[in-house]
Amino acid sequence: MTAMKTIQKITPCLWFDNQAEEAAKFYCAIFKNSRIVNLTYFGEAGHEIHGHQAGTVMTVEFELDGQRFTALNGGPMFKFNEAISLQVNCETQQEIDYYWQKLTEGGDETAQQCGWLKDKYGVSWQVVPAILNEIFSGPETEKSARAMNAMLQMKKIDIAQIKQAYGSD
Repeated sequence: MTAMKTIQKITPCLWFDNQAEEAAKFYCAIFKNSRIVNLTYFGEAGHEIHGHQAGTVMTVEFELDGQRFTALNGGPMFKFNEAISLQVNCETQQEIDYYWQKLTEGGDETAQQCGWLKDKYGVSWQVVPAILNEIFSGPETEKSARAMNAMLQMKKIDIAQIKQAYGSD
């Protein structure tokens, strides 16, 4: 009997027109400890429904820093929107700058606000400092309101400006 592979309980599935493999490779090149895990291919079965040529990539299972995702070449009928986004929690400004620069390459510059961006595939991301949870948790205070007002003026978040507005070092 072969050993059973542990399956992640919840795996986000991202629906692409036909760029699943390209997008997975793009994301894996950005995030450390990332890899393509498995590819599946369309067969002849179901061609009248899916319309893809047999042998073309159907799904790409990939990991970004240990988190599993599936990318599906589902066709052009659905598009990404801001109703769901992928959040990247960053400890330093250097991390924010890195992920922002990489994920915005070729993306929609009009969709950038308060750490939110849209990449070249239309996927929404939030590149945010981990400290935001601490600043905005609990009842709203004058300090957290100042930090929120500062953040609302930003596209890419600047940790130093948020901390300054909040009144901490």
